[in-house]
Amino acid sequence: MYKNGILAIILSLMIALSFSGCVDNTAQTSGETVKTVEIVDLAGRTVEVPEDVEKIVCSGPGALRLVTYLQADDMLVGVESCEQADITGAGKQYALAKPYTIANVDYFKTLPTIGTQFVDGLNCENIVNVNPDVIIISMSTAGVADNIQTKTGIPVVVLDYDEFESFTDKDLADPLTLLGKVLNREERAQAVIDFFADAENDISNRISNVSDSEKPSVYVGGLNAAKGSHGIESTSSVFAPFEVLKAKNVAESLETKKQVYINKEQLIEWNPDIIFIDIAGYTSVINEDYEKNPEYYESLSAFKNGDVYLIYRYKSYMVDYGTVLANTYYIGTVLYPEEFSDIDPEAKADEIYEFLVGEAVYDKMAENFEGFKKLDLSNQ
Repeated sequence: MYKNGILAIILSLMIALSFSGCVDNTAQTSGETVKTVEIVDLAGRTVEVPEDVEKIVCSGPGALRLVTYLQADDMLVGVESCEQADITGAGKQYALAKPYTIANVDYFKTLPTIGTQFVDGLNCENIVNVNPDVIIISMSTAGVADNIQTKTGIPVVVLDYDEFESFTDKDLADPLTLLGKVLNREERAQAVIDFFADAENDISNRISNVSDSEKPSVYVGGLNAAKGSHGIESTSSVFAPFEVLKAKNVAESLETKKQVYINKEQLIEWNPDIIFIDIAGYTSVINEDYEKNPEYYESLSAFKNGDVYLIYRYKSYMVDYGTVLANTYYIGTVLYPEEFSDIDPEAKADEIYEFLVGEAVYDKMAENFEGFKKLDLSNQ
């Protein structure tokens, strides 16, 4: 009986420990006991992080962008050197495509450098020197994260970050939700998620009574990618602004989803009513290509009729959610002028940027890139 009683007590203790909340975990840091919590990151890894994170570094496309969205940049103790580019110097074209950099570059310059760019550019020694509580990385693998964690002895949390088709997509919400949990910014994370969802709801309500017969056919070209800017043939079969606006994207029939490169003759066959061009592709490739081969472009109805419009570069160190939303409202004013008659695209862009990064930066972006505008290459 006595032995059975002891066994029962041991089993009870084991069960209690196995079900105790992760906030009861502890870790030793500099001789001090630190409460920790267990989270599952977007690489599927279970990671034990401090319950009260105070210091962070982040690396990889989009990671720092999301930190600024959550107003957690005060936690930073180091940044990648690519985030310190002078918006008035040689790196301005890269920096001015990132609203969060424009709003924070002076602050970023005061912080130590933890590497160059992308996760493989991290300097683990530099990270250890600034001693963050957590390392946030994006677009990486569990193996890479585990290796960094082993080398530094610091918890590493992986965010997933990719293209999305809707402002309510998990691809947008999940990394914000995870980051909110890790940084104790859950209320702000939900506010950002709600901001995008409310905007999509507003757009959907505006176009709810527009029939398919009233919608022009559209195409987007010059989309930039990880390997730089591209010509008119770079497009997307599921371009988020078109998806949200229920536009007639002539490329939606393509089997390859998201960004794709078509044969230029295919665009002539489609002959869309309206063409939108990413400013990155326009300034780097399409403008010069037009000068060499104007006959091709003038064979397209959109160019002949003056229905070609510039939109902002939305991908610089991965997708900028705010710029995608700003582009969506601008495209809405072009496709459905009556339904968006109260929208000033520039003012709407600043409203978006002010909420997300704390500053209205449209004018600074326009200093380097042409703003939202109707384009007429035939007058060159």
